[in-house]
Amino acid sequence: MPNIVMDEWSDMVFLKPNGASFSAVEYPKLAKVWTGLVIPEMRGEFLRIWDDGRGVDSGRALLSAQGDAMREISGRLFGVMTTSTSQSTTDAWVDGPFKATIASGAGAATTTGYRYDADFKVSRVVSTASEFRTRNIAFNFLVRAK
Repeated sequence: MPNIVMDEWSDMVFLKPNGASFSAVEYPKLAKVWTGLVIPEMRGEFLRIWDDGRGVDSGRALLSAQGDAMREISGRLFGVMTTSTSQSTTDAWVDGPFKATIASGAGAATTTGYRYDADFKVSRVVSTASEFRTRNIAFNFLVRAK
């Protein structure tokens, strides 16, 4: 805690925002901010600095939660037949997260052209992980109580 490291802060008390309750008698000023006498649970959450009129995240109230989101990812598949067996020609028929591959085996070729298959992988256009998340830094956030 900073009050242990910095001598000039030795009379201050800091609490972790871990959902714990606190005493209004022991921390009367904090009780004016959090009248329910519970420090918000913020462990594992991405903290976003309040917009305060800047316009980047307007309309948000202090301590309001916001669900996760991801940008729209889209791609187009322009057709399913080609007269070329060239992979570069086939690639011209898709974009974004799609990848086209000339089909092979039974049913791959017809009298009018070649079938190609397309698959969709978000990782072709954005970084992926086992979870949705914002870029962040793990930071131990404290609340000054006294």
